[in-house]
Amino acid sequence: MVVLATKVYVDGEARERALDGLEALVADALADLDVEFTLGLRDDGFPSVTVTGADATAARNLLAAEWGAVTPHREPGETHVGTLASWDEEGFVLDAGEDVRVPADGLGLGQGTPAQIRRRFGLVQHLPLRFHEPSEADEPRRLADAERDRLYEWTRGTDRLNVNSATRAEVRATVNRAGHADDIVTVERLGLLEQSVVCREGTDAPGLLAEVGPHLRSELLAVVP
Repeated sequence: MVVLATKVYVDGEARERALDGLEALVADALADLDVEFTLGLRDDGFPSVTVTGADATAARNLLAAEWGAVTPHREPGETHVGTLASWDEEGFVLDAGEDVRVPADGLGLGQGTPAQIRRRFGLVQHLPLRFHEPSEADEPRRLADAERDRLYEWTRGTDRLNVNSATRAEVRATVNRAGHADDIVTVERLGLLEQSVVCREGTDAPGLLAEVGPHLRSELLAVVP
């Protein structure tokens, strides 16, 4: 079994749509492997995938590489994934099956308080983030170098609009209904329910937020280079 490092935190029909969408994504990812799988949902909102068959090990590794994996024992010195649970003056708290604190000086994302950094980089709640588990007891936990690089890249391109509590298909459909299909390049999947709308050159993310925000029960944060 592999527990995917992306959370399902919506209810009712939205939850069923999210799980149906995840099942389709997993089926597509494993289509070329000799496996069968069942999808479950833990009490803490993390999906679990039980895989059987000749290629089960390869399938579990593939899913962990694509989504990140929540494990009961994190290897020191390795990169792991947690979802952004909360933030305060001391840093970020990630949910990696248990609360994991990344202190403010371990963020490595420039000046400002953790709250200011979160807004500047468009880090919506529940966004999966990679972090480095320290190998020494007195070594601080920090965001992974690859994660920092990804976030800095967001601030060097065109505007972005980051969204939570909605699937990629739901965000794309909302942008289309609002008449802004030609104003975006794509909708990137950051997690199952966390998306990044990549704007075309000249499209203003705060303006797009004002247009699509009323149609989504989501947190939306603009990233403006």
